[in-house]
This record gives sequence, structure tokens and C-alpha cells, in this order.
Amino acid sequence: MRLWLIPMSYAVVSIACGFGFPRIEYAFLASYTLDVSIPSVQAFLSAVASGMMALTGIVFSIAFVVVQFSAIAYSPRLVLWFARDPVLYHSLGVFVATFMYSLSTLLWVDRGGSGVVPLFSSLVVAALLILSVVLFARLIQRVNDLQITNVLRTIGDKGRQVIREMFRKLDERAVVRRNAAPEALGPVTQTLKYSGEPRTIATSDVGALVQQAAASEALIVMACAVGDTLVEGTVILRVHGAKEPLDERQLMKAMHLGTDRTFEQDPKYAIRLLVDIAIKALSPAINDPTTAVQALDQIEDLLLRLGRHDLDNGYASDANGVLRLVFPMPTWEDYLTLAFDEIRQYGIGSVQVMRRLRAALTASAESLTDADRAGAVRSYLKHLDLAIAQSPLDAQDQAVARETDRQGLGLTRRTNG
Repeated sequence: MRLWLIPMSYAVVSIACGFGFPRIEYAFLASYTLDVSIPSVQAFLSAVASGMMALTGIVFSIAFVVVQFSAIAYSPRLVLWFARDPVLYHSLGVFVATFMYSLSTLLWVDRGGSGVVPLFSSLVVAALLILSVVLFARLIQRVNDLQITNVLRTIGDKGRQVIREMFRKLDERAVVRRNAAPEALGPVTQTLKYSGEPRTIATSDVGALVQQAAASEALIVMACAVGDTLVEGTVILRVHGAKEPLDERQLMKAMHLGTDRTFEQDPKYAIRLLVDIAIKALSPAINDPTTAVQALDQIEDLLLRLGRHDLDNGYASDANGVLRLVFPMPTWEDYLTLAFDEIRQYGIGSVQVMRRLRAALTASAESLTDADRAGAVRSYLKHLDLAIAQSPLDAQDQAVARETDRQGLGLTRRTNG
């Protein structure tokens, strides 16, 4: 559902109820009235209507300014994420509904000099006012959530959720482990290329692609992965050994394109945002290595969770166990490079960042059960030591930077021997 439809729905429903419900109340529930003077009710409804629009303007102006400032301080890719918060749109919808229904009820107070005050409509306005206050408090809480610690934790939670759900679905599907060499795939019978404005692959429907390939006894090999940006002429996939051409429209429907990357099916995106926040904190204009250390806390946790899963599972078969889809998946080295390279490059002059980075690598090497992955981490650790040796730090600072410290600068963990 498009988010702008949320406040529009509230507005349409409030207008419909404002024209219909008081009329029904006058026709069938006229005997139920409030024992309150007409001027008091009119003053109440007028105050609610006028005050609600003023509150809406003030609250959302402050919210957007704070979000914009915080997003610029952390990463520009967070602006859209914060702006798409459903709480923001539901709050706007309730505020508008309260305003519209208050005006509608005000029109029916003492209508035609009847001296009648609609009971239920007035109670509805009071309930909407209370709901508006609750949502206002929730918005204030959301603004407080923009503190750096909460932002990093929220991104980390998104990444952990994606890892948990994505690999659970991969494990539930019939996953084929085989080396599909190009010469064993059969001839290319169809190539799907992208045409249009640049778009990013947000998600892909593996099940739908497998069904289409099975219907034509073909094998689909994806050339692009989730998170890739498609430009004019980009090869999306190739079909091998199909008895008849696959419907290109159905193939495109199986891939959901958007203007930006999303967390769904893309654990790299959470790491990407955390790295962006870390390297921005390390820029000369900000000089906040502690934020980079806090980002490394979340990055290390995500890598350890990824290290427990089978990353080389970009193969899907049909119900008969026949390989039908090959799609690219990041390797352990890809995740390692994404997580640490830019932080190492931009934080090479910070003793605190180097110590925390070394702690993350050391802990990863000790925790991984896969020998190849642990070896890749140890190789990266040697690369880190080489970078420290060539850094502008003096000899004493280099020695301090090689220590392992999970706090960055707090408690050194020395290894005996």
C-alpha cells in the first residue's frame, strides 16, 4: 500500500462519516443528547478543529527537520527510511480526521434552531482527540529514537531479522548443491534485458521463477542479484535449454523493482548503512570515532550470524529435485570486505577504531567453525596489521593500535604467548 493513501483514507472516511453519521443520529437517535449548553459544545468543537490543524503543522515541521538533520548526520540513505515510518502517516491521518469530523459535527449542533446537541458525534470527536494525543506522544518518542545508539540498534535489528527470515526460507526450499558449469547448462535459448529508467532489484520471487523454468523444462541463470541497479540494456537473466520461450512479462513480475534498496532479502543493506554511519563519523568534519566503534558492535554481530549459515546456496530446484534456478549470492569474503574495508581505510588514523576492528576480527576468527572462513578472517587481520604499520601513526601509537579492545579505548585484551 502506498503510504500517501493512509492519510487520504482517513480523510475520506472522516468526511463520509461526518456527512452520514450525524444525519442518522438526528433521524433515529434524536432523543439522546448531551446535557451541555450549545455554546459550550460549539466552543469545544471549534477549539478542537482549529487547534488540531495548528498542532499538525507544528508537529510535522519539527519532525521533518529533526529527521532531516539526523539523517544528514548519519547517512543520506536513512532519510527515506525515516520518512516512510507508518506511524507518521497514521498520525497525519488521525489529525486530519479529527479536524474534518469536528467541523462536520459543529455543523449539526443546534441545526435549524432545534437546540439538539448530537451525543454520539461529540463523543467520537472526544475519542479522536484522545487518540491524537496518544499518537502525538508516539511521534515524540519516535524523534527520541533518532539518537545514534537507537539508530544503530534499529538497523542491526533489521539486519538480524533479514538474516533469520531469508536463510530460513532458503533452508525450507529444495536447495541443490552442485557445480553448474557453463558448458553443462545447455544452450542459451533466451536472454532477458532491462529497458527503462534505472531501478534497483528490491526482491525476487524465487518460487515463481522456478515454476516458470519447470513449465518449460529450462534452467534460469540470474545475472543480477538483489540490490543491483539495472540500467538500460542490463542483462537480468539467461534461460538455458527451454523448449519454448518464457513470458518476459511474467519473468519481470517475479522481480520487484524499486528506486532504492530495501532490507528484505538483502542482509548486505543493513551492513551498508552501518558502514556509512561509521565512515561519516570518521570524516574530518565530524571526528567521532566512538560512533564508528558502536557501529562495529552491530556489524560484528551480523557477521557472526552470517557465518553460521550456508552462504553458497544460490541454487533452487523444482518438486522433482531438478535444478531450475541459479542466482548469485554474496560470499563470505564479500561480506568481510563490505563490513571492514572502508572503516579500515577511513579509520586508519584512529587508535580506537583500529583496536575495536582488531577485536571484531579476532572474535570472528575464534567463533567461526568453518576453517576457510576463519582463515579469511585471519588473513584480513594480517592485512590490518600491515595497514597499521604503514599508517601515519608513530611507533608507540601503532603498538597501541595493535592491541585488542572491544571498547576501542577501555580494556586491553592481551594474548599470552
